[in-house]
Amino acid sequence: MADHLPAVLEAFDCSTDAALKRVSGTHPVLHRPFAGRPKEGSFVKNAILASLSLQDVAAIGECLEPIVLKGRMVLQEPKRHVEHVYFIESGLVSLRVVAAGSMLEMAVIGYRGVVGASFLWGGHLSTHESVVIFPGSAHRIRVEDLRRVIKERPKIREHLFEYVQALTFQCVQTGLCGVRHDLEQRLASWLCLASDAVEARVLPVTHDYLSSVLGLRRAGVTETLIRFEEQGLIRKMRGVLQIDERKSLEQKACCCYKLVSGAYASSRSVKSQ
Repeated sequence: MADHLPAVLEAFDCSTDAALKRVSGTHPVLHRPFAGRPKEGSFVKNAILASLSLQDVAAIGECLEPIVLKGRMVLQEPKRHVEHVYFIESGLVSLRVVAAGSMLEMAVIGYRGVVGASFLWGGHLSTHESVVIFPGSAHRIRVEDLRRVIKERPKIREHLFEYVQALTFQCVQTGLCGVRHDLEQRLASWLCLASDAVEARVLPVTHDYLSSVLGLRRAGVTETLIRFEEQGLIRKMRGVLQIDERKSLEQKACCCYKLVSGAYASSRSVKSQ
């Protein structure tokens, strides 16, 4: 499975921009207010940074560096030292387990999340691979700088912990989902979670990519997407999938979607209290 993934990602990356242009009047990332976001006009879109007090944002902002996230960019590699933590502003990052030539996606991380927060548990090495699948942007900070800042501003650590707990829950739930739920349920869940992570109904994904990260047969993915389209849930174009009936697609998803969404919602509600 992992052997053909680079080719899948290359084709996926090359077709994304052109495909998105064919979706008239639609933009790949649409941000809207959410629980915990501070006053209007905030210069950050990342949910964790945006939920901080102005004083905490000022403290961490001195060390943040804006960075463009390009398709297929590897942010973290397994068994490598974690040097930076990335607060995602836009785009989508795939968090994966890679072993013995195989790969399985455990979570997707968008504007409400952060890549590289494993250091909070005392670890110095990354246990996952993190790869950009939808181009976008982020603010990154060196691990040693973030350690210093959260020591001085403990509220930042609390916000990060709340998020990491939700992310850990998603990873565990994904493992259960892979052995308990059928193809249609898993595919619907992934589409809903990815849509939530970027706050968009247009997703630049291909059949090959979905089959690779979910560990499913390509033919099965294609057949399921055709059924979804016939039912009016989605529309497929070259390199792009548009969700038309979101509520109906959620009904197709397994219980994992609601459980994972609930974990992130609880995380944000705690921050806003």
